[in-house]
Amino acid sequence: MKEFFRWQKGRQGSGYDKMLILQWANPLVPFDVYLIKYPEGSRIDTHTDPVEGWRHVRINIVLKQAKKGGVFSCEGRIFGKQRLNIFYSDMPHQVSKIEKGSRLLLSIGFLKRP
Repeated sequence: MKEFFRWQKGRQGSGYDKMLILQWANPLVPFDVYLIKYPEGSRIDTHTDPVEGWRHVRINIVLKQAKKGGVFSCEGRIFGKQRLNIFYSDMPHQVSKIEKGSRLLLSIGFLKRP
């Protein structure tokens, strides 16, 4: 069972932490909401988050930008601005190393049928 409202190490093993805020396993449109914090020196290397039989969509809202670094890039962008990105997380994506400061992100993900 997942723990809510507790910081946990990110699964990429690259220094970021995540906190599960909300999760709903609705069979039509399952979704989750996380806070993700990136301390100085952390990063997320290029990876994908596939879910068999579904498209995985994420909406990332930057609440606090790093002073240097922490740039998000992806191949499956649906919409993107400086503080808001909507993308297919089953496509390659990454966050560059936080070189100065820290970054805080609200990440909302949901699954949809292809």
